[in-house]
Amino acid sequence: MSPEGAQHPVPPTAWRASHKPGACQHLAVRTRRLIRSAGFAAAVLLAAGCGSQPTTDAAATGSSTSSSAAAAETAAPSAPATADPDGVASVTPFSGDTGADVAAPAAPQGLTLTDVRTGRHEDFDRVVFEFAGTGTPGWSVEYVDTPSAQGSGAVVDVPGTAFLQVTLQGTSYPYESGAQEVPRGPVAVSDTHAVAGVFYDATFEGTSVAWIGTSDRVPFRVYALTGPSRVVVDVSHAG
Repeated sequence: MSPEGAQHPVPPTAWRASHKPGACQHLAVRTRRLIRSAGFAAAVLLAAGCGSQPTTDAAATGSSTSSSAAAAETAAPSAPATADPDGVASVTPFSGDTGADVAAPAAPQGLTLTDVRTGRHEDFDRVVFEFAGTGTPGWSVEYVDTPSAQGSGAVVDVPGTAFLQVTLQGTSYPYESGAQEVPRGPVAVSDTHAVAGVFYDATFEGTSVAWIGTSDRVPFRVYALTGPSRVVVDVSHAG
C-alpha cells in the first residue's frame, strides 16, 4: 500500500517478439490467471459481506433500542405509597429520646412564624412550625416543669401532664418581615394521641417560644425542612 492507500498495479509480463513462449512464460500466464480469479472471488465475497452489513447494523440497532428501553423502564422512579407535605420521613420504629435537642440558626432572614399545625401518624404525633422568610431558625426543645411566659415569667396554662418547651431562635418581628405572625394563645389540636395541646407565646427579642403539652415525658425528635422553612417536632405515642 502507498501512503495514500492505493494499490500498485501488477506490472505486465515482458514478452520477447523473437522467441516462442517458454515454460516460464506459460507459468507466468497461468499465474496471472490465478491472480485474476482470486481477485474476482475476493470481490464477490466482499460484495456479499457488504450486502449483509445492513442486517447486522439493524440487529445491533434493535438490540440497542431494546437495551435503552429496558434501562429506561428500570430507571423510572416508583411513586411513593403515601405523600406528606411536611415530609414524614417516618422512622420505624420511632427514633427519639427525652433529652434536650438543640440546633443553631442557619442564615436566618425575616423568619416569622406564620403557621402551627398538628397531625397524627402511626407511631407519633407531629407538630409543625412554619415560617415566612429564608434560612433555618435555631431551636432548643426540652421538657420543663412549668411553662412560663417570656418577659413576665407568668405561668401559662397548657393542656397535658408534661410540657415540651420549643424555643425558636433567629426569628423576626412581623413588622420587620412584613409577614403575619401566628397570634399568641392556644393552637387548635385534634385527633392526636400523645399531644394534648399547643400554646404559642409570640416573639420577643429574636426568640419565639411555644409549648407542647403531652400525656407523659415521652421520646421526641426535632428536625428542619425547607421550602418553606419549617421546624418539625415528632412526639412518640409510646413512653
